Amino acid sequence: MSDAALAPLLAGFAAARVVVIGDVILDRYVAGEAARLSPEAPIPVLRPATRHAVLGGAANVAANIAALGASVCLIGLVGPDPGAAELRRLLAARPAIRPTLIERPERITTVKTRFLSGAYQLLRLDEEQSDPPSPAAAAALCAALDAALADAAQHAVGVVVLSDYAKGVLGGGVLEHALASAAARGCKVVADPKRADFGAYRGVFVLTPNEAELRAATGRALSDDAAVAEAAAVALAATGGMAVLVTRSARGMALIARDAAPLFLPTRAREVADVSGAGDTVVAALAAALAAGGSLADAARLANLTAGLAVAKRGTATVSATEAMAALHLEDVLAGEDKILPGPEAAARVAAWRARGLRVGFANGCFDLIHPGHVRLLRQARAACDRLVVALNT
Repeated sequence: MSDAALAPLLAGFAAARVVVIGDVILDRYVAGEAARLSPEAPIPVLRPATRHAVLGGAANVAANIAALGASVCLIGLVGPDPGAAELRRLLAARPAIRPTLIERPERITTVKTRFLSGAYQLLRLDEEQSDPPSPAAAAALCAALDAALADAAQHAVGVVVLSDYAKGVLGGGVLEHALASAAARGCKVVADPKRADFGAYRGVFVLTPNEAELRAATGRALSDDAAVAEAAAVALAATGGMAVLVTRSARGMALIARDAAPLFLPTRAREVADVSGAGDTVVAALAAALAAGGSLADAARLANLTAGLAVAKRGTATVSATEAMAALHLEDVLAGEDKILPGPEAAARVAAWRARGLRVGFANGCFDLIHPGHVRLLRQARAACDRLVVALNT
């Protein structure tokens, strides 16, 4: 299937709605110049020049879904602190996201602060609390999910994303409740796992581990495509779901679906600037595509393409529907170069067309300065055949 064939699926994202529950994170970036070492210790001294914050974790999944054109409900857990206030400010700027952030006095908001000099990270500071939510917090999370699913059912939407960053939000029975509630409403579940026991996600529709997570969960060496497929099949048996989509960094992705041949997708990244948040982009595109009625294979292809766009950006970033659509049609632009052939190759292609029963037409001219007469000639010739050969007079 060509990339352009996925464009109608992407266009259908406007009618798609997804529910995301998991570990919301605030990603902060402090960038500046590190031109000298500290006299107190052999460490660089950073003079900050810029500071900014973006949505991370489950919030980044929601941001990517919204950027791709779908509507999303985000459910997470925060504390009564400046990090939560910053998250709410960032979410308010994205009207396609409907956030429900449960604030509890016993929690702190997960904040990751990266200190950079040029393109290099000097240090990352993690402020987090990874223990399971209190019974009251878990009950509030489950109630918020049930309300979102009831609303989603009214809009004929059936995709739930479990964004597990091992920060505790999906503990305390929340994961089990989410799986049961989704199943009761016939919702598909996409889970980005962090637990070593994939059996905890039993009932998911698609599991999206990376190779390191798949290796840890199955205890298998992932030396080649066949080994990845075998390990993914083990993971699939553990979840009882329909598919496992393995993200493989520079080697692309592997989709192992029940009752289907493995699908290996080469990486679409033309340039890699930063892999931060690329997994969130994969999950977002996969979930939005499934919510829009796409098949597993088409959803995986679209997720692979958006991942290639995400890693070309620095920091935690989103991929817009416009960027994705432009990338889908790039193949058609590049394919134009394949239409220019010397005589012998053109003859071989014509013979192949005829062997398929296609009607082949022929037109020729100087075409030095294209004018309306040329356009009419080409349109009429093309309308009379399945394939058209245009020859340039020398």
